[in-house]
Amino acid sequence: MSRPVDRRPIVVGLDPEPGHRMALAWAADEAARRRLPLCLVHVEGVPTRGYRGREVPPSWEEWNEALHKAGRRVLEEASVFVAARQPQLEVDVLLAEGDPVWVLREQSRGAAAVVLGSRHLSRRREAFGAHSVALPVMAHTRCPVVVVPEPEHITQEPAYFVVGVDGSDHSAAAVDVAFEEAALRGAELRALLVWEPGPFRIFDEYEPQQECRRLLSEIVAGRHARYPEVDLRHEVVLGHPVKVLTDASAHALGLVVGTRGRGGFAGMLLGSVSQGVLHHATCPVIAVPTPG
Repeated sequence: MSRPVDRRPIVVGLDPEPGHRMALAWAADEAARRRLPLCLVHVEGVPTRGYRGREVPPSWEEWNEALHKAGRRVLEEASVFVAARQPQLEVDVLLAEGDPVWVLREQSRGAAAVVLGSRHLSRRREAFGAHSVALPVMAHTRCPVVVVPEPEHITQEPAYFVVGVDGSDHSAAAVDVAFEEAALRGAELRALLVWEPGPFRIFDEYEPQQECRRLLSEIVAGRHARYPEVDLRHEVVLGHPVKVLTDASAHALGLVVGTRGRGGFAGMLLGSVSQGVLHHATCPVIAVPTPG
């Protein structure tokens, strides 16, 4: 996420259920922390149970008006929530029609980040829920996409972020964001390079592990020099990237990953890792594309 010189907003896609506010809270706090505007986006769909009348409107015009009314109520309630939490924020609202993925992609063009919610439903239900929006938005945006779970997860003191590193340009961009996020919050940063040997493990693993350590040290060294206040820990870990990263970030403020990986000895193939941590992480996941 870039520095606030250009005033690009934090964009948050609103969950229509009034009780689901973790993504909105995260987005409001992030906008306040970075002194950026906040843009609340709601894409009209079928009204949820909280807004649906006892009877389906008999005509398209009435049905369309019901959708507009429900959408306006979602935005109004979200605006009230934000005003109470971060009263100094500059807030814009957008009530849109159409495909949520397309709307959020378009909004992401001028955004510092896009924030979405996740309820960690079953795999089958996720296919029709938050992840069916998050994954295609992640795949086609040039700004970070943050997926915030419901309910609130338990963090650990001292506060820390986890970032997955594999030597690719995508993970380098993720490391940049991770350092910035940790510095903004006064948190530790734990940089992990996960080495997943192939099915035919070599007898002597010393050399490849040393190469992993060298690569990890090179990637974090220059960035740590720019953020000397961040308490950095970096480690090469043997295992499956999704399991290692989700376990390590169980009580973290957030897990930062690239949206693509290079594969090879580090095993960080996109999609596979980014999608995997979205399904399994209990903390906010920040997926970072390669700039440009």
